[in-house]
Amino acid sequence: MLYLVLALFGCLSGVTTVLFGFGGGFVVVPVLYAVLTAAHGAQDAIGLAAMHIAVATSTCVMIVNSLAATRKHQRAGNILRAYVWPLAGFIAAGAALGALAATRASGDFVRYAFIAYLGVTILDCLLRQGFMAQGDERPRPLERGALIGGGVIIGAVAAFLGVGGSVMTVPLLRRRGLPMAKAAAMANPLTLPVAVVGTLAYMAAAGGLAAPLAPWIVGYVDLLAFAALALGSLVGIRLAAPLIPRIPDRLHARVYVLLLALVMLSMLLL
Repeated sequence: MLYLVLALFGCLSGVTTVLFGFGGGFVVVPVLYAVLTAAHGAQDAIGLAAMHIAVATSTCVMIVNSLAATRKHQRAGNILRAYVWPLAGFIAAGAALGALAATRASGDFVRYAFIAYLGVTILDCLLRQGFMAQGDERPRPLERGALIGGGVIIGAVAAFLGVGGSVMTVPLLRRRGLPMAKAAAMANPLTLPVAVVGTLAYMAAAGGLAAPLAPWIVGYVDLLAFAALALGSLVGIRLAAPLIPRIPDRLHARVYVLLLALVMLSMLLL
């Protein structure tokens, strides 16, 4: 029953990935954190490491989500290569730093950082011009500072929190004049370096543990939860892909911010 629930939420993460660029972390992290803390007591090793396991497993699920969603968007003509490279390379460099820092931080600190990150992002989308509505401006290339500094920061924050970086890449590209459908689409290939680097770092963290948390957990990655979530996400991506060109741009932006608010509320209530 537990893994059926995870598969259902995995399906939801697939929908948000293909439509909004969320690599799955905004669904997977709160759900898996809640499941682990409910199933294991406060003194249990898995319960104590629940936030780290949730973030690590989320990065692993994001590999599947980002690859599948990128393929769907590429077929729809939404992937613009000029915005993928070299930004993806700088994101990968930042991800290595963020994942290393996360393995050394407490679970509570990562959780509160996750909530604060969502709050700042929501306010930024609502208060700064250029996200909720756009004029007729043409897409503009990324400046050198946004490529290097922005890429490293996006990678570090995304890997630290296990959220894929879409909450920074989507507003960044949106404010460069890209319509919401293309900005959300571009978040998927840009999530892949975060997902791969983060997953390897969390698996390597097994060397710092006194003993494995469980036979099915490698480092902090819960392989059983990953399997259920990944299978569900593939179904969600397949179901949601036909909706990509049908959502009006302004509605797309508003639902994006609403979903962020719902995720932040769920983390505050856990």
